[in-house]
Amino acid sequence: MASKKREVQLQTIINSQNLWDEMLLNKGLTVIDVYQAWCGPCKAVQPLFRKLKNELNEDEILHFAVAEADNIVTLQSFRDKCEPVFLFSLNGKIIAKIQGANAPLINRKVINLIDEEKKIAAGEMARPQYVEITLADQSEEELGESHYDSIGEYYSMAIFKPDAVLRRNNIEVKEKITKEGFVIEAQNNMFLPEELVREFYVHFADQPDFEEFVAFVTSGLSCVLIVSQGEEEEVIQEEAQPQSEEEEEESAEHPEEPHVKFAPMVVNKKRDSLQGYLERQHVAEFCDVEDDPSKVSKFIDILFPDFKTMKSMNIQRTLALLRPEVYEDRKDDVLDIIQKEGFTILMQRQILLSEEEARTVCKNYENEEYFNKLLAFMCSSPSYALVLLRANALEYWKGLMGPKTVEEAFASDTESLCAQFATGSFPINQFYGSSSRAAAEKEIECFFPPQSTLALIKPHVSQEQRLEILKVIKEAGFELTMLKEMLLIPEHASKIYFKITGKEFYKNVLEVLSSGTSLVMVLTKWNAVAEWRRMMGPVDPEEAKLISPDSLRAKYGLDILRNAVHGASNVSEASISINNVFTEDNPED
Repeated sequence: MASKKREVQLQTIINSQNLWDEMLLNKGLTVIDVYQAWCGPCKAVQPLFRKLKNELNEDEILHFAVAEADNIVTLQSFRDKCEPVFLFSLNGKIIAKIQGANAPLINRKVINLIDEEKKIAAGEMARPQYVEITLADQSEEELGESHYDSIGEYYSMAIFKPDAVLRRNNIEVKEKITKEGFVIEAQNNMFLPEELVREFYVHFADQPDFEEFVAFVTSGLSCVLIVSQGEEEEVIQEEAQPQSEEEEEESAEHPEEPHVKFAPMVVNKKRDSLQGYLERQHVAEFCDVEDDPSKVSKFIDILFPDFKTMKSMNIQRTLALLRPEVYEDRKDDVLDIIQKEGFTILMQRQILLSEEEARTVCKNYENEEYFNKLLAFMCSSPSYALVLLRANALEYWKGLMGPKTVEEAFASDTESLCAQFATGSFPINQFYGSSSRAAAEKEIECFFPPQSTLALIKPHVSQEQRLEILKVIKEAGFELTMLKEMLLIPEHASKIYFKITGKEFYKNVLEVLSSGTSLVMVLTKWNAVAEWRRMMGPVDPEEAKLISPDSLRAKYGLDILRNAVHGASNVSEASISINNVFTEDNPED
């Protein structure tokens, strides 16, 4: 009840057209969180609003409100939208709109507008002529094919052909482009449909070997990326020179300011296009890039049918960490809150941090006198790391965690996790979250390093069953890194089953493998070896049906030899098998 009372005091509730019209009579600035009844107002920005209200202390000209789009005619264009929208009403006119829980941008907008209002009241500036924003919905015809304009991002699609995937050039290039600041929004290794290959490579259609090329591209596993420019622009310094004789003369009149002419100026410069960057890095031959927005949009619909929906909902991943004391004493309570707040836990693990990892999750406290003691403590007791998924995950988790210190949390956000789970050892927030999308992906890879294992689907498994198994593999979060169909004659089988080649029953294994082609795969994810073995189940399908009925061997195995699937026993065996089977000089490739 106390939480609800504070929320009403902070944000006026608007749930009818009459209340909306009354709100427009407010003097000064009103920041309006437009929400849908089914998901409620955005909790992630409420700590920011409390902070602004307390620090600016301008109750006469700064107001906050939540408006339920479902019940307000003026807001009908925002109905059935998942992404938060924040409207800025200045003396009854909607003069700005921010989509998404972008706290830094909202913060700057509020401070700038309030600063202007104070200067206008003091007679220090004239009131700007703002253009009022129309809230009417755009038709699909008006939007045309620029689907991504609404979220301010444009995408490129990159395709690595089967030979580049086999040589693992895609891994090398992905590392380069992410280091440069590009963001891989989605990726998948897949067999490309012939129609898409023909359209993607239409500029080669008049070449005499085009049909052979299409057959080659569709015959193996390609790697497809959706890439955006990322959140940062390249910042360069340029020397600011006078642009005209008048400017030259003007600068000469002020000899006391000689630095004006030669002062370096920070200039924001857009990063190269993806194609331009690949060419500059001399790796353009490894993949083919499409930048045309309408074509990319069409290809995304075909290859990544859920991508646009996920982007419109702003589905994100973030790294979350429970520090040792909370993990040891209150882990279950925290996990319960995380799930109730709508997060999906993709991965979780206990972890004893290295010093470098501890510095990452304690970076907000590096200027505090207790920093070194905090590092030592974080490295001496286990923490709990999670990968969380939901709409606006980054900002939502930050809002849920609360302020940086316990003192701030008790002063301004007593409902935050920081306040609820405060401990006496250090005056810090007992939780950590990634600061940006780029940081989240980097930290997730650091705390949950990807691992590869070799997997095999045996000959007796039908084509329909193979597709079912591949679907289960994808749903389990594995990346299908490499794949090929092989007839495992003794020479080839020994590259996978090298640990049992001397066993008496090995000849029976060879007999089963020689009955048809097998599907040989490299599967990649965190803890891949153990996860794939868990999914396979016990070696004997009859035992699997009793103790692990959902396992692959329980569902598709016939007997102990024809048990549907095989996997490496440990990381070392996986590495040897992968190198044995998927090598550049392998004649079978």
